[in-house]
Order: sequence, then C-alpha cells, then structure tokens
Amino acid sequence: MNSVKAFAPATVANVSCGFDIFGFAIGEPGDVVELRKRDEPGIIITDIIGDEGRLPRAAEKNAVTVVMLHLLKHLDITDFGCEVVLHKNMPLGSGMGSSAASAVAGVVAINELLGNPLTRQELLPFAMEGERIASGSAHADNVGPSLLGGFVVIRSYNPLDIFTIPVPDDLYCTLVHPDIEINTKDARFILRNEVSLKNTIAQMGNVAGLVAGLMKSDYDLISRSMVDVIIEPVRSILIPEFKEVKKAAIDNGALGCSISGAGPSMFALSRGIGNATKAGEAMQRQFAAAGIESGLHISPINKNGAIIL
Repeated sequence: MNSVKAFAPATVANVSCGFDIFGFAIGEPGDVVELRKRDEPGIIITDIIGDEGRLPRAAEKNAVTVVMLHLLKHLDITDFGCEVVLHKNMPLGSGMGSSAASAVAGVVAINELLGNPLTRQELLPFAMEGERIASGSAHADNVGPSLLGGFVVIRSYNPLDIFTIPVPDDLYCTLVHPDIEINTKDARFILRNEVSLKNTIAQMGNVAGLVAGLMKSDYDLISRSMVDVIIEPVRSILIPEFKEVKKAAIDNGALGCSISGAGPSMFALSRGIGNATKAGEAMQRQFAAAGIESGLHISPINKNGAIIL
C-alpha cells in the first residue's frame, strides 16, 4: 500500500454535565486526510484545503502530523516518509472537535499505511497529542469518540481509562454552529479552578443520571440529567443568544440543550429525527433573529468513528 485516505467525524464533547469526561461522535461533518508514501524519510504537509491558510504547515506544529511523528517515534521507525493532504471540512474554533478530527484522521491513516501495528485503543494517546498542540490540553473527550465511535466516557486520565456505553437507537443529535468563533484556550482560561461542594454534588448526580438514562433508554431521565451547574454558566456568556437558543430547542421537542465542547456550537439531544429537526430549525431561527447565520447538522450517534475510505 502506497497511499491511504481516512475520515474522522466531528464530535460533541462535555455533553452538558460531563466536562472533559463525556463525548460522542456524529455522522458528518468530518476531516479527511490523504497520505502518500515518499522515498525520502520525513513527513511533509503538501496541502491543507479549507482552512483559509490559517493552520501551520510545519509537521511538528500541526495536529494532523504531530500525532504521526509521535507514533513513528514510539514504533522506532526512522526511515518512513509520506506526503500529507488535509481536508478541513469544519470551521476552526467551532466546538465540533475540529482539531480532534484532524488528529484522529491522521493517526488512523498512518497506522493503516504502516500495516495497523496498533489497535484503536492504543492509538488514543497519540491522538491526544494533537489536542495538546491545538489547545494546550491533551483531553480525550473529542478524540476518543472520533476515534472509537459511540458515546465515550473517560473514567480516568492517569492512568487513561476510557470506554463506550450503549445509547438508544432513536437518540438524535442536533448540532447548530453559529457564524462566530471561540478559541478553545480562551474558553478554558475563564473556568474557575475551584467548585463548591453543593455544585459538585449536583453535577455528580447529573453525570450518573445521564449515564443511566442512556443505558436504560430512559428519555425522561436523560432530559432531567442534562443540566450543567459548573461549566455552562461560565462559558455561555461567550455565546450570543445562548439562553434564547436553548429555550427554543427545548420548547420544540429537545430533551436538553447545551454547549458543544468549548462552543460556540450548541447541541441538543432529541428522541427521533422529527424532534431533532424541529429543534434545530427553531435554534437557527433564534440565531437568525439576532442577525447570526448558522449551520445545522442532524445525526444519530455515530457508532463507527473514524474509517478508512
């Protein structure tokens, strides 16, 4: 095999109450990475399509190639060379796991080109290195679901302990991306370092309730548990019309609505594609009333994650 093409999907991280520990993959959009072997050792980025020239072209500074360099070092491979083309199919700073999709597509592609020496689970720490260079934190709530698919829970980061849980087949995600940008590093900087015992207890109850609701297909429990008393009150001030958009989603059939990742994208979970569509259209109308254009994606939970095309 001399060339390979991989796709990694967008993701919703945090999922309301699960800051840095919950995430799930959606169907589209996603990033595509093309690799082609070259005779000379070393990894070079030959083109990035869709980033408007904003991403670094140096291999050691881009999330898509940093993961490849880490993997080659781990495998003690020094004579490998390839050309990389990255297709950025989602906005930067969108809260849709843009850097994670690049990192995951990159590490899955090079693993395939090398003959799959590592399993998907074993690739996860390398994908996380792409997040480190993109946002300053090697979190797994985007790269985990993009790589593995499904609804992911990160029980621990040290040691890394990650697993997927079953979700109802009729559960749909509505993802609305307003035409504004929030820097992930800035969104993390404004968070408080300490949390009250009262809010910690409330958040733990919602985390447990959401996991149980998803596994039992208990839509009422899912709805009651989609409450974030720690992160959302702080980050929501960065998103114009947040409260109005959230209310529009819930008033139009959504089980719950919150910030996707660091924002500004907002997501809602609904029972059935009809409710998901109705909620999404209402969310877009609310943004539009404030003069903000937005994109809309509706998808069931993507259980496959990254794939070779």
